[in-house]
Amino acid sequence: MTLIQITDRDGTRHDLDAPDGESLMAALRDAGLSVEGICGGNMACGTCHIHVLNATPGQLPPVSADEAALLADLPDVVPHSRLACQIPVGPVLAGLSILVAPDD
Repeated sequence: MTLIQITDRDGTRHDLDAPDGESLMAALRDAGLSVEGICGGNMACGTCHIHVLNATPGQLPPVSADEAALLADLPDVVPHSRLACQIPVGPVLAGLSILVAPDD
């Protein structure tokens, strides 16, 4: 389990003890934290769009061309936007802070 700090769409902060080995999208969805993951993590919907607030270099996997293409079509994208389905949960994420992107 890895502790990640989440701010949901309502502005409420949560400490999520996410299970290692699953995607961040699944952990957020299963915890009821405003992430739908409609496509099941296949980079087809963008409903797991998050803003990563404090990642250090190398902490997250690089953004793939497919992820970048989907993000380019979403509203409210910022330089630190990611798709939670592309981030595996593991100890390297301990202390990560994210904001669930607005649902537009």
